[in-house]
Amino acid sequence: MLKNRRHFGQHSYTVPSPTSYPFQWFWDSCFHAIILSYLDTAAAKAELLSLASKQFKNGMIPHMIYWEDPHKYTFPSIPWGKHRTSSIVQPPMLAYATWAVHQKDPDKKFLSEMLPVIVKLHKYFLTIRDPYRHHLAGLVHPDESGEDNSPRFDSVLQLKPKQTIDANYHRRLILVNRYRIQQFRIKKHMEKFHWVRDVPTNAILTVNLLYESLIAGELHEFNQATWARQQSEEVAAAMRKYMLEGNVMWSTMGRNYHHIEVKTWAIFAPLFGNILTPEEAHRLVSGHLLNKKEFAARYSVPTVALNEPSFDPKGFWRGPIWMATNWFIYLGLLNYGYEREAAKILEDSLMLVTKHGLREQFNPLTGEPMGAYNFTWGGLVLDMLARQK
Repeated sequence: MLKNRRHFGQHSYTVPSPTSYPFQWFWDSCFHAIILSYLDTAAAKAELLSLASKQFKNGMIPHMIYWEDPHKYTFPSIPWGKHRTSSIVQPPMLAYATWAVHQKDPDKKFLSEMLPVIVKLHKYFLTIRDPYRHHLAGLVHPDESGEDNSPRFDSVLQLKPKQTIDANYHRRLILVNRYRIQQFRIKKHMEKFHWVRDVPTNAILTVNLLYESLIAGELHEFNQATWARQQSEEVAAAMRKYMLEGNVMWSTMGRNYHHIEVKTWAIFAPLFGNILTPEEAHRLVSGHLLNKKEFAARYSVPTVALNEPSFDPKGFWRGPIWMATNWFIYLGLLNYGYEREAAKILEDSLMLVTKHGLREQFNPLTGEPMGAYNFTWGGLVLDMLARQK
């Protein structure tokens, strides 16, 4: 974490990988703050405050911040926006990360700085990203999910399950260029190009609204606390109304909520949000997570089911293990009392990180490390370990 820390003026932040990802990313920094809460709470606070400093007037926090001139690097960055930030967002993990830091180092001044930022961010998701007020936030580009080439987005990109990463990148580039032409006026144009209500993003939103409520309550902002709790309940109810089919919640596309029935790790995100009933959770875990044809690979947990046509154990977000998704599933399992299943994820995660170091991804069939080196997400095993009984 020290090697990946960077300073720019008064700001301090952590790059996900010094060679592969040399900038600041939104949800990565939230993960970094959670990790740093065990190591250096001052650095954790600085990480989140640097994100907050680049919040747009409409409440959005960009998914990338270029503190340094991006042309110094060979990073293959899509031309997202201007003013050294992107013009899209990532899943809203900010309130969760803020509360995690406060729990280790109680600091109401820090909370008071972060709360207005969190409120504006959540209102952005609940208004601009929900133009019909159905209580579900929409994504306008696959990269907003944090899972750039996930097969959840193949159909909306009009791609087949078997594809090259270059073909996927090309379609995503076409999409962002369409938004550039429209000057990123997302609310007016989102349903024209790419309107996906993603399961993980909305599950994460429900949880972070609850943490906004905790933060507001800690600061005696009781009206705000009540509002955030009510919004969380409405998003969870909308997920059940529009996404749930049997025991699985599917991401949807378009105004009519067409289900995208591709089995990725996303089907387990509602466990993190405590959105399923115990019976639904049992069927989900037993029927999918523990199913050897789907997610019960040699190493836990593949990001795409083994029997999906799109599954590729070396395909970036099309099969490999990522530590952040393992972390979400781990916490979700603990929410429902699946301690043995959670322990298996922790055991595999810890083994992979211990044996291979902090790598970006791992092959779920062989354990082979892949992608970026010195990738910070591996530090999330600290938080998983801290939750062991």
